[in-house]
Amino acid sequence: MRSFFFILTFSASFSLSAQTSGCIFKDTLLKIDFGTATAPQEFNLRALKKYQRDYSDCPPDGYYSYSSRTSECFNGDWITLEQDHTINDVNGKMMFVNAYEYGEADFFVANLTGFKPNTTYEIGLWMMNLCKVNGGCTPLPPNIFISLSTPDGVPWFSVQTGSVVSSPVPYWKKYSALITTPATVGIFVLKMKDKTNGGCGNDFVMDDITFRECYKPEPPPPVVKPAEIKPVPKQEVKPVPVEIKKPVKEIVTPNDQLKKDTLGISKLPVNEKTKTPAQVTKIKSVNVALPDVITSRANPVIKRIETTAADMLIELYDNGQIDGDTVSIYHNNELIVSHAGLSEKPIQFRVKVDAANPHHELIMVADNLGSIPPNTSLMVITANGKRYEIFISSSEQKNAKLLIDLKE
Repeated sequence: MRSFFFILTFSASFSLSAQTSGCIFKDTLLKIDFGTATAPQEFNLRALKKYQRDYSDCPPDGYYSYSSRTSECFNGDWITLEQDHTINDVNGKMMFVNAYEYGEADFFVANLTGFKPNTTYEIGLWMMNLCKVNGGCTPLPPNIFISLSTPDGVPWFSVQTGSVVSSPVPYWKKYSALITTPATVGIFVLKMKDKTNGGCGNDFVMDDITFRECYKPEPPPPVVKPAEIKPVPKQEVKPVPVEIKKPVKEIVTPNDQLKKDTLGISKLPVNEKTKTPAQVTKIKSVNVALPDVITSRANPVIKRIETTAADMLIELYDNGQIDGDTVSIYHNNELIVSHAGLSEKPIQFRVKVDAANPHHELIMVADNLGSIPPNTSLMVITANGKRYEIFISSSEQKNAKLLIDLKE
């Protein structure tokens, strides 16, 4: 059995929300994504009383399986899936559950421990109802009950997803909640069970169970007011008598004029019609004004990356339920992405870091907050064989700034 260890505590039960707010998630401390076909991350669940392991892409009633895809299951009643939810996961696996027909039963168990005390974390998982809409029967959508208890069965935490409803096309939905660890930590048992009896519309798949530490956003820097400039009292200036002398007419000989011209004394161009010096136009420098969405909002630095010369691929995904979030992106104060919608398909662009371009500033601006504020996204940066995952939260009061510098 492959065990994972984590600790949480709660004193009341509630429903998982589609999105959490008020946190910046910098670290993914634990992720269960069930691995890939070549490197599986599977769990020995032989202790389950009702569910059994199946090795096919279409497990029957009361069975579960770990698979990379499914197609034409049960005469086409299931949605066809060609890949799992995990980003950039080649032949990635997910857990399929065909609901037990005769009542609620545990389908997943794991031991968890080891996180910091008195710390807030997000528990999250992605789920999808496998049953197609209009399947010819009254749907019974699954309702997943998640609990944490001590090894001797004393409950500490419980939560429900609510109905995981069907959709006409494949649709992954994230369920998440914030939880805080107690001052005293220990071993806990994570359990999941379906509260709905098996039947039509009660089969599902899950992937990417994550536990991420919550960091509170840093307050915006205080506004520094310019120092008050006190007026300097005027001093009485007495006029100084000036002796006025009559001007002496300078007599210039041809030789003297030749000397002046030889020394290179410049002359203004002369207008040939009026015989007066031509007008000289001064060229003034023009400063490009920054947009209001940058100057009027706080711009905290959420991540600083130092790298050797690289051609960076930058991808931006929605980091929650797809609810209409749109963003604009400024690169070194120039707009490069305007009002782009966040979804499971990434917004992509590249940044070249080299001696000619050693410093880059990327500012993510929330154009709106969608139907579930705030505006959150996941930025994935790939360069020189390294992968960076940056979780971004922005609002109408603050943007999010990323700094990329060439390592010296």
